[in-house]
Amino acid sequence: MKAKKTYAVFGLGRYGIAVARELVENGSEVIAVDANQKIVNDAAAYLPVCKCADVTDSEVIDRLGIGNIDTVIVCMAGNLEASVMAITLCKEAGVKNVIVKCANEMQQKILLRVGADQVVFPENESGIRLAKNLLSSGFIDMISLSKDVSIVEIDVKDEWCGKNLIELNLRKKYGFNIVAIKKGEKVTVNINPEQVLDAQTTLIVIANTTKLGKLK
Repeated sequence: MKAKKTYAVFGLGRYGIAVARELVENGSEVIAVDANQKIVNDAAAYLPVCKCADVTDSEVIDRLGIGNIDTVIVCMAGNLEASVMAITLCKEAGVKNVIVKCANEMQQKILLRVGADQVVFPENESGIRLAKNLLSSGFIDMISLSKDVSIVEIDVKDEWCGKNLIELNLRKKYGFNIVAIKKGEKVTVNINPEQVLDAQTTLIVIANTTKLGKLK
């Protein structure tokens, strides 16, 4: 089992750079790729593995070893054809998780249909936030309140099912504060600590970002 997940970022515009830099600065292995040599040269100053290549070419995908990457983030919303080709080639290579930046809802439908696992709108999801959500693997969503503190949605772990919050004492064990409990569309902020948790329950917590690794 690999200790760290690996990522590839296709397209080094502002969004792609933000994703790649955040991942690299948090110790992740990242292959950054763009078809523009000048952009690659500039990005190489802060991205250790930066390649100038055409990701719509199957031989390039093979040569870069993209099939061994855990998550590919395609940041080429300005070129729908290239995005579609990149998704297709990544899926054919065996990449399990392909996230794609898109420009509008019509692109979203097309990209999902050709195999994208997740589509993000840059006006709704910053590159840095996407990277933080990827780094917090196992969480549903994470919003940074500051450099050190985040609000995180956490699925109830199997070992927590059938127990209540008093029994689990999650604050002492993980150092976070539960601010709400979500079940389906219902969100409860007046929490009953004796409520028994199940697999359909989501916890919304405020936590120190550095302690989130304990939950993975």
